Amino acid sequence: MEGFGETMIVIGRVCTIIPLLLIITLFMGKRSIGELPVFDFIIIITLGSVAGADIAEPDVRHISIAVAIVTLGILQRVVSHLSIVFRWFGRMVTFEPTVIFHNGAFHFKNLKKIRYSLDNVLHMLREKDIFDLAEIDLAIIEANGRLTVLKKVEQQVVTKQDLGINTSSAGMSLPVIVEGKIYPDVLSYRKRDEQWLLHELKKKGIASEQVFLATINRQNELQFSLKNKKEPQVPPLHH
Repeated sequence: MEGFGETMIVIGRVCTIIPLLLIITLFMGKRSIGELPVFDFIIIITLGSVAGADIAEPDVRHISIAVAIVTLGILQRVVSHLSIVFRWFGRMVTFEPTVIFHNGAFHFKNLKKIRYSLDNVLHMLREKDIFDLAEIDLAIIEANGRLTVLKKVEQQVVTKQDLGINTSSAGMSLPVIVEGKIYPDVLSYRKRDEQWLLHELKKKGIASEQVFLATINRQNELQFSLKNKKEPQVPPLHH
């Protein structure tokens, strides 16, 4: 009878803890399921450990585990909100994107910094159907550990709009203004300065404080996304 009682306790805990985990995961949002930033990864691992302890150890107090799970979910939600509101905080709890290949050569210091071996990168390139390094213009390891590749123009897929059109590359667009903050080092890299940027903004009647995001491509063309701009209407989607 004692064994039967413990079995029923485990079954009861499974039937209650799994729905609670589902509710907390949905509360945490898509970001925790999809991209898994570093902090979210830690939360998911901890949730699994806590839930496993609850199921495997009948002597552990069930209500304490439930409180721990809810607390972890709230903590993740708070950290996610702070990461959005304060960019400096977001940078503290995740990795920065890292350029690992540019101008026909690997950046071995960056590979060493993020502890990626050359074999790791070549494997990731093959997964993207890239077998010749000559195809690559730029390769970046994103914050979530995935590889992003910008192919050279002659290696990019041609669309119907490209037929008969000059295929000169605009290159990678770099952010020069993020939430009103100007990045002089990016301007310097593109051989421009802050005065040039402010002049370009003034021609369009825009102040730098109004800019949510501004990027500059290889042709020194600027693209703007303004703060408080009315969002375009999107079709409603339902699960």
